Amino acid sequence: MATILIIGASRGIGLELARQYTEAGERVIATARDDAGRERLQALGAQVLTVDVANPASVSGLAWLLDGEKIDLALYVAGVIRRPNALTPPTQQDFDAVMHTNVLGAMQALPQVAPMVADAQGVFAFVSSSMSQIGSVDDSESWLYRTSKAALNMAVAAAQHDYPGAILLTIDPGWVQTEMGGGEAPLTVQDSVQGMRSTLAGVTAADKGRLLHQDGRRAAHW
Repeated sequence: MATILIIGASRGIGLELARQYTEAGERVIATARDDAGRERLQALGAQVLTVDVANPASVSGLAWLLDGEKIDLALYVAGVIRRPNALTPPTQQDFDAVMHTNVLGAMQALPQVAPMVADAQGVFAFVSSSMSQIGSVDDSESWLYRTSKAALNMAVAAAQHDYPGAILLTIDPGWVQTEMGGGEAPLTVQDSVQGMRSTLAGVTAADKGRLLHQDGRRAAHW
């Protein structure tokens, strides 16, 4: 039985990851920021921790909450989006909301969790997006979100050098039918998570620091 940590698991992709991994018989530790999220995860049989990744003080206690754990697979799933394009400057409120959750939260969680992943010779995956790839930008839609995920890719690629015992990478779940992705997205949450699980099960040391797609493709450029 593997120990799986899912950071940001109260809904959407995170909740489905918790569901599929618990149904597969794995031990799941999942974080939620409110009572409703805790209840959904507890109903699945997950061990639940209360963490708000947008609150630095809350994230700072993650290592203490996980003291003594060896983690085979950790996933940082938490993320928010703001949709204005480059014709509209981001407000400070929107900038802080997106960057705190998508970048700062991940960068705070990484040095707390990565040593536990390294102890298990495991994988630490951060949910990114194909919209982060600088070499394939076709419009400025959600430019703040794009920027945050590009920054996340860099943070993970850089941090990999400090944790040689773990495989750190980012993964694109695809365009998914979630509250963030909308009903027009081609992928169901179930199919996206199934693909992510399959891809993560097959990673090797050659994937360290890379962006992977849920269907197994490796990003040719960022």
